[in-house]
Amino acid sequence: MTATAPGKIILVGEHAVVYGRPAIAAPVWQCVATATIQAAAPGSGCTLYAHDTGQQLRLGEGLAEEPLAIVARLALAQLGLDRPDWQIDLRSDIPIASGLGSGAALSTALVRAIFRQAGCEVDPATLSALVYESERFYHGTPSGIDNTVVAYGQPIWFLKGAALQPFHPGCALTIVIADSGVRSPTKETVGDVRTGWLQDPARYEAIFDAIGETVVQARLAMERGDLPGLGALLDANQSWLEELAVSSVLLRRLIEVARNAGALGAKLSGGGRGGNVIALVDAAAVDRVCAAFTAAGAARVLVTRIE
Repeated sequence: MTATAPGKIILVGEHAVVYGRPAIAAPVWQCVATATIQAAAPGSGCTLYAHDTGQQLRLGEGLAEEPLAIVARLALAQLGLDRPDWQIDLRSDIPIASGLGSGAALSTALVRAIFRQAGCEVDPATLSALVYESERFYHGTPSGIDNTVVAYGQPIWFLKGAALQPFHPGCALTIVIADSGVRSPTKETVGDVRTGWLQDPARYEAIFDAIGETVVQARLAMERGDLPGLGALLDANQSWLEELAVSSVLLRRLIEVARNAGALGAKLSGGGRGGNVIALVDAAAVDRVCAAFTAAGAARVLVTRIE
């Protein structure tokens, strides 16, 4: 039995979303995680093989800190299973620690495959809740946005603690994604932002408010199909992320070359300091922006559409 799950990008609102402000995110089906389950020898138990990281995780052998083992055990418990004789193979073409939701995608594909192997489908709400438990280990204090957008597989307006709102722009958006090639675990940047917030809450709350307002305006621009307006708001969001000290010299260079190549707006997406940059483009600028990202040293460039 096989299941897949997409990567994701946050269009606007990262970091502030952890503190109760809204964010908009979308799946990226151009890169996916895959889980495949097959029966193993009787009595062999359940073993996970994470091929991209070289991990072999045998359930029931002291894996309290392993996110994939945690989510597998939770899914099996939901189904009333203990440790079936299964071999679970996990593969992903989503770069690790790149802001594209690799952890959430692997966990989502894993849970889907477990339910299918047990003869049923898991609903998105249950799937998202199960994956959230693994996200706590990847991110420390996650907002829940990664597991939600990946589990539902559609663009969302996300507000922590509020009901999910699927979201579709008034016109299709073309986004060019550049992987910087620098790995930056979200848990580290989220932790650093939290440290700053604890030290100077008034300043950080003001920045979070500004990001939240930017997200509101971005939604309005998307609903109107105002691409230049949306591009300017992506740039504004990037400026506030700079204030949170989660950008980097490399990310700024990638953003600059995208803008110079004709992008309507560009920003980092995800935790920052590494990971990826996203650029909003019109049809005429797609090839130029892709070439500019590559020339500037991006490890990988993807193009996705949000509709």
